[in-house]
Amino acid sequence: MRNFITVHDAAKIIGVSSDTVRRWDKKGLIKAHRSELNYRVFDVEEIKRTHNKLSYRSDKNNYRILKAGPTNHTVIELFSGAGGTALGFENAGLKNVMLVEYDKNAVATLKKNRPKWNIVAEDIHKVNFKGMGADVVEGGFPCQTFSYAGKKMGFEDTRGTLFLEFARCVKEVRPKIAMGENVRGLEKHDGGRTLAIMIEELENLGYRVAYKILRAQYFDVPQKRERLIMIATRKDLDMPIIFPKEKDYTISIREALENCPFSEGQQYPPKKKAILKLVPPGGYWKDLPLKLQKEYMKSSFHMGGGKTGMARRLSWDEPSLTLTCSPAQKQTERCHPEETRPLNVREYARIQTFPDSWQFEGSISAAYRQIGNAVPVNLAYCVGRCLIAMLENKPNPKTMEVL
Repeated sequence: MRNFITVHDAAKIIGVSSDTVRRWDKKGLIKAHRSELNYRVFDVEEIKRTHNKLSYRSDKNNYRILKAGPTNHTVIELFSGAGGTALGFENAGLKNVMLVEYDKNAVATLKKNRPKWNIVAEDIHKVNFKGMGADVVEGGFPCQTFSYAGKKMGFEDTRGTLFLEFARCVKEVRPKIAMGENVRGLEKHDGGRTLAIMIEELENLGYRVAYKILRAQYFDVPQKRERLIMIATRKDLDMPIIFPKEKDYTISIREALENCPFSEGQQYPPKKKAILKLVPPGGYWKDLPLKLQKEYMKSSFHMGGGKTGMARRLSWDEPSLTLTCSPAQKQTERCHPEETRPLNVREYARIQTFPDSWQFEGSISAAYRQIGNAVPVNLAYCVGRCLIAMLENKPNPKTMEVL
């Protein structure tokens, strides 16, 4: 049974100030819950784990691209993008037998980096999967329609129906495991009904389904990025569902960007650069003088909400905020911790744990978009290792959680 405590009790137990606990909550490092009396309360075990993670210090640079040996287990991947999941699965030991992607720049990126992969550059509605075989079908069906940004229309949006193409592939291939990936906003979309429809669809196909929201910063990714991972196993196989366990450390931007190769990137116009130059590492618009706050924020200054992404400079000693499709968007600024400029393309790729050798085709904007939409490679690796453990019935209790 989970034990929930108030912010003051949490601070007392781990020996920090109440403001520190509140700051962790604001940064998304811990999750606040509501008591019956509408107080904000916290899971005591999560508080302890977070304190241990943030207290972890080492002179060693812990940034690395995770890799394991190959296996004979196969994957069909849909909506492959620039290859974050595919590369993570390859590093975990899974073998890609088909990747389906429609965006021309993402297709060019996949072909540039893995010319021997079977890449189907086609509208998924036109792809026939009958006769195909694979142990796993994975689909990161486009998530914009379920995101907290935008109109949140779900299945009313054409992109939302792409889940049904994922389900069609599962029906035609009948893999041992089906895995879906999306933004965490899917969990609450339309009061949870959208996710319930997806789960019911897979259950009707003969699968047992579970999902979990994974926080990338605890899986060797220097970024606070949350993804909803849904895993389904064929009921006739009586296979366990396994998710990776969070690790007891995080990786900072400083570690990730050490010796990062030079690359092109967006630049700020002079007026914006002058404003952001005044923002300290880890700071945002509220760290500006009041006059400049009003000047920069304009009408947003008087609107509700924290608006913490505006005029935001990253901090060297923490994981990055979630990368978007552009580091210079006003609502979700991703300014370099020290230099007054947006993160460049190779820095973006480092934070998403792509290797420096992975090249992105198309314009600078196209490269940012491909990287920002990707699943972090190391996160995909950790999930991939769990899929292999499921197929071989060999879970590692130190790094995996069996449901």
